[in-house]
Amino acid sequence: QVQLVESGGGLVQAGGSLRLSCAASGRTVVTYTMGWFRQAPGKDREFVAGIAWSDGRQYYADSVKGRFTISRDNAKNTVYLQMNSLKADDTAVYYCAATARPIPTIERADFGSWGQGTQVTVSS
Repeated sequence: QVQLVESGGGLVQAGGSLRLSCAASGRTVVTYTMGWFRQAPGKDREFVAGIAWSDGRQYYADSVKGRFTISRDNAKNTVYLQMNSLKADDTAVYYCAATARPIPTIERADFGSWGQGTQVTVSS
């Protein structure tokens, strides 16, 4: 199993940018499909972005396409989420997750390892 620790959250004005990091230990992220999820107050945890380990394919929720970019640095065993043009609706706790499935998946149940989450607050 892989252990995940997120960082990089904070308070930003609408239109601004943040970069979240997810540092992995225990296993190399190159053999895991990695995902970012978020949970706003009173709402279910939802998929945001993922990167498949089989071919590095990136995939996104429609709500963040064109604004967010997921990437990974295999040498640092770290996955990133670059968030641009942030909106108030992006306010949530953001979680990093990992699954051994080699193909893209957006299902929470497929991800067996989770970080503790990092708060992102976008002021309008």
